[in-house]
Amino acid sequence: MERIIKAQFALAVLAALAGGSAGAEPVAMEVLLTPQEQMKFEFADGSKHFVLAVRREGKAEGSGPFAGASVTEIGWHDVNPPISGEPQGYLQVTAENGDVAILRWAVKATFVKGAEGKPALFNGGVWELVSGTGRFADKRGVGSLVIKPQGGPNLFILEGEVGDKV
Repeated sequence: MERIIKAQFALAVLAALAGGSAGAEPVAMEVLLTPQEQMKFEFADGSKHFVLAVRREGKAEGSGPFAGASVTEIGWHDVNPPISGEPQGYLQVTAENGDVAILRWAVKATFVKGAEGKPALFNGGVWELVSGTGRFADKRGVGSLVIKPQGGPNLFILEGEVGDKV
């Protein structure tokens, strides 16, 4: 059931991106999120499977409505290297004036053979603006998300659109 819901969510995002929308503002944001708190849960089954609950923070760079904002990730990273992972969570985006946008995100992580036969990680998924205050209160948004681990901090790269609610 969960996979069906995730597939429907991904299809809705892709349809919205393909259709575009008049009056929507483009989003192009990168944010290096540095761990502030985290808990790692490892499974005692001989695998490398773990779950990481995190709170990370950073400053958004780029263009669009989130540029210059402070960003907090509340994430749940379910990872089973060298096979796959399913990170998901929320980004709280706080604009310089205090307005807040809440983005829900989900990613599918895939490990492939990289240089020298070592696993290489590819993280790709979607984000959706689900609620907000101030200028984000009557907005909806959707787009793509790529996460690039940086050896502690993670680089989140978001693209998409934000527009008025219907």
